[in-house]
Amino acid sequence: MSPKPDHDSDNEEEIEDLTLDMMKEGNDDLIENAGQVHLAASQAWGRGVVADIRRTIGTHWFKEMTNFNQKTVAVACLIFISIIPPTLAFGASYGKMSNNRVGAIETILATSWVGVAYSLIGGMPMCIIGSTGPALALSTAIKNISESAGMEYLSFNGWISIWLLFYCVAAGFFDLTRYVKLATRFTDEIFALLIVAIFVMDAVGDPFSPSGILRYFDDEHRSHAIHEGDEDYEYLTVALLSTILGFGTTALIFFFRSFKFSSFFCSDNSRSLVHDFAVTMSVLIWTLVKEFLFPNVNTEGLQVPDKFEPSFQCCDAECTKFWPTECEGQEAPVGTRNWFVDLFSVPSWAPFAAAGPAIMAFLLCYLDNGITWHLINHKHHKLTHGEAYNYDLCLSGFFNCINGLMGLPWLVATTVPCIIHLNSLADKDAQGNFLYVQETRLTMFFSHALLGLCMLFLGVLKLLPLPVLYGVFLFMGLSSLPGIQFWNRFLLFFQQPSRWPETVFTKYMEKGRIHKYTIIQMLFFCGVFGVMNVKAISIAFPFMTFLCIPARLFFLPKFFKGWELCVLDGEDDQIEEWTQAKHDSIRGFSFRANDDPAVLGEDDEDIPEV
Repeated sequence: MSPKPDHDSDNEEEIEDLTLDMMKEGNDDLIENAGQVHLAASQAWGRGVVADIRRTIGTHWFKEMTNFNQKTVAVACLIFISIIPPTLAFGASYGKMSNNRVGAIETILATSWVGVAYSLIGGMPMCIIGSTGPALALSTAIKNISESAGMEYLSFNGWISIWLLFYCVAAGFFDLTRYVKLATRFTDEIFALLIVAIFVMDAVGDPFSPSGILRYFDDEHRSHAIHEGDEDYEYLTVALLSTILGFGTTALIFFFRSFKFSSFFCSDNSRSLVHDFAVTMSVLIWTLVKEFLFPNVNTEGLQVPDKFEPSFQCCDAECTKFWPTECEGQEAPVGTRNWFVDLFSVPSWAPFAAAGPAIMAFLLCYLDNGITWHLINHKHHKLTHGEAYNYDLCLSGFFNCINGLMGLPWLVATTVPCIIHLNSLADKDAQGNFLYVQETRLTMFFSHALLGLCMLFLGVLKLLPLPVLYGVFLFMGLSSLPGIQFWNRFLLFFQQPSRWPETVFTKYMEKGRIHKYTIIQMLFFCGVFGVMNVKAISIAFPFMTFLCIPARLFFLPKFFKGWELCVLDGEDDQIEEWTQAKHDSIRGFSFRANDDPAVLGEDDEDIPEV
């Protein structure tokens, strides 16, 4: 007698197949209004600023100023090392743009005092303040406007800074920063990947500028030009050593940081020590390698001023011409410009005309700060000390107004240093998920105070080889990539689908839909990147970034269902809510199928008897 067919096994397989089908279907109505972004209700005039102060400074200031430990020291050293190169590089760029009216000294001073002040009175001390490319591009445009109108650049810029303060205070007072929170992961990660790309290109070799490790192989590089005529100087030797120093620094940092979850060393404290001081140790080791093993190879160093004084040296008492380029033959300058700008050396209409360019400056502060703040305060980072968008925007206006009146550059939140600061203060599991973040003001305070002290010992900074600091830049960029979902989805194009990492969207969405979303995001990324790197239109960079917000709100819903936008772009609690609803629906289907075979589409008469 032949054995009876195993109908129970067939039913189980069919139930499993239908359950897998349900993973991709029946998702539209699980959560009402899934994927929609809602504008927060406006707070009464001025109450948003007061609420920010109470929630942050008024609650957590003492704890953030007293949680001193090993991690605090290590991260302060990391931030100090990471802010030196861009500060000096932007100082050189400002000097070239402004004919040395703003230079390296001004950039160091601005970064130092604003960083220290913000660490003491700022609402969100996890964010690092510094110079940025968009701020430089806007300052260049303002300088061109002032020259075309026959006005002194620093004086006109001072009036713009006063208007900037007014706009920032008004925006904070009327709670306009709530519009920044309309930005979702779609916009945040375009901006984050853009800044990471800048760091990586600046470290390896930027096609739009002469910076980067591989640029040393160009025999016309600026670092080789100063040694022209030196028979002992071989640029290929310098380029090879620079490459070893740069990439060696990056590799050694990652090697030291890998000890965090390794089995080496005798205790967790020892492994944490190596991990926390990875950047400092790598920079020190490779600097010593250069100084003691290759002392005769002239690698590029930091371009540091000789002493602390205003960069603009005067040909005459009126201080309108720069020595020595505008007064050839004059042996010595008469003096330097005053630290404070003369606001009344412009036409009487200039203070009112400054209100127009100040709108662009406000948008720069509003967007650069707001998007970076939004990115850092994302819920999966598990920050608990609160956010202060309105209050910090007012502070940004105040700080930049003081800088403008002193002839110093404007500063805003810098994305990659902020991400590095956050990641360095975080405790994570082996998969990189945030468990806890030590929220402190001490790391920014110590790092920027140390930068200020360097103005008394400027010669010490010249000992740091620039290729080593390029290696730090490369580490900062590469270490930020794994935490950007946009980057991880881009990598899916090159991975075998059956071996994709399991996430909510890879589990429930069709592969083609995921790729479609990534391609659209890539198009917006390329648009923002292209505008930023075309000098003629680079001033529109903030607008291009801002356009990503309405694109997400109105353009993407035409191509994707609400639940798809939820799992790709939603907050963690929204994704968790949708996932739970999905699990409940699948579980309910399985129970019904086991209790009632008709769920499988069969009639009772067709079910064979066992």
